[in-house]
Amino acid sequence: MTLLMHRVDPAKNSYRFYALSLEPTLFGDVALVRRWGRIGTRGRQIIELHPDEGSASTAMLRHRLKRQRHGYEAL
Repeated sequence: MTLLMHRVDPAKNSYRFYALSLEPTLFGDVALVRRWGRIGTRGRQIIELHPDEGSASTAMLRHRLKRQRHGYEAL
């Protein structure tokens, strides 16, 4: 599951993206991969490991709501 979000404000020269994805690991955990940065760049990335898909989905929802409060919109 992947969620792509963006925040575009030409007046401030702000073109940002934020991506969240759930990916299985080799050890049975679920990784929440968060990527962010300026549109057109590689950006930065953090991987959070969770013991099951339920806790990873909860964390994904928490990050999505936080980004929406900061003006990001889902694509």
